[in-house]
Amino acid sequence: MRHDGGVPDSHASERIQPSEDITLAAIQPSDAGELLTVQRAAFASESIIYDDPAMPPMVQTLDELEAELQTAKGWVARANGRLVGAIRVREDDGLLLIGRIAIAPDMQGSGIGRALLEAAEEATDASVAELFTGSLSEANIRLYESCGYRESQRIDGDVYMRKQLS
Repeated sequence: MRHDGGVPDSHASERIQPSEDITLAAIQPSDAGELLTVQRAAFASESIIYDDPAMPPMVQTLDELEAELQTAKGWVARANGRLVGAIRVREDDGLLLIGRIAIAPDMQGSGIGRALLEAAEEATDASVAELFTGSLSEANIRLYESCGYRESQRIDGDVYMRKQLS
């Protein structure tokens, strides 16, 4: 796996070895169209699990996403040029807030989510990372736990997880 856009490449080959050539790059406003497609495809199964077709990742418009990406930080993963994953982050008072991890359904389970999480963690000065997922999202919870995240609280069906970074 190659990293572009200032993302560290330490031990990338130990993380995943997918059949496609995967690169990570800083998220850009020009990624909005492809990202919206991947986001909706990735969250479709979550929408079914929670019987909520109006969950925010499913109803976000292209205009909203383009505006968000003007200031958003994060990374995209590409396989042979195709956008197959993304992560968005922000820092708040020593806390790395991770959100909207989206992996194309045909690429889920190939290590892209793990690589995006590691890129976010390696690029921050924050001492703690936090993310959340729904309590019924068992595959997400397993991934986050395997990456060192531990449940910190549950609120209205959401599982908040934290990882000490430094």
